[in-house]
Amino acid sequence: MHDDGIELITRGVLIGARGLLLCRAIGKDYTYLPGGHIEYGETTHTALVREFQEELGMKIEVDDFLGVVEHIFTQDAKKHHEVNLIFLISGPALERRARFTPVEKSLEFLWQPINTLPEVNLLPRPLRILIPQWTRGKASFWTSDVKE
Repeated sequence: MHDDGIELITRGVLIGARGLLLCRAIGKDYTYLPGGHIEYGETTHTALVREFQEELGMKIEVDDFLGVVEHIFTQDAKKHHEVNLIFLISGPALERRARFTPVEKSLEFLWQPINTLPEVNLLPRPLRILIPQWTRGKASFWTSDVKE
């Protein structure tokens, strides 16, 4: 099965005292940055704020653009091609929380120390290297885990 569409995704990097905020679909063996699909006519910032409201019921501020990561994968026999626009975000109410009660019950949110991202199978894989670099102020605006 092949879906010919390219998915445009906006994702947030939120770093708190407990580490990096990550998302996981219940029962899956990988994590990803919180966020979601950008709807037609919606800005990346608006979409990211909306996704956090829908998934966690919490407000965030979109701060700086960090980069773009292209990602192709198969999930449940369906092929996906994503272009992830990644932003540094802040949310004082989120940053203080130890645990989360998601609005969307198929998801769970967790804090992960930045130096242990491979342990939770963070996808796309380049983020495991890019996020520590970004937190040290190093810029890398585009990468891809797609093999040509």
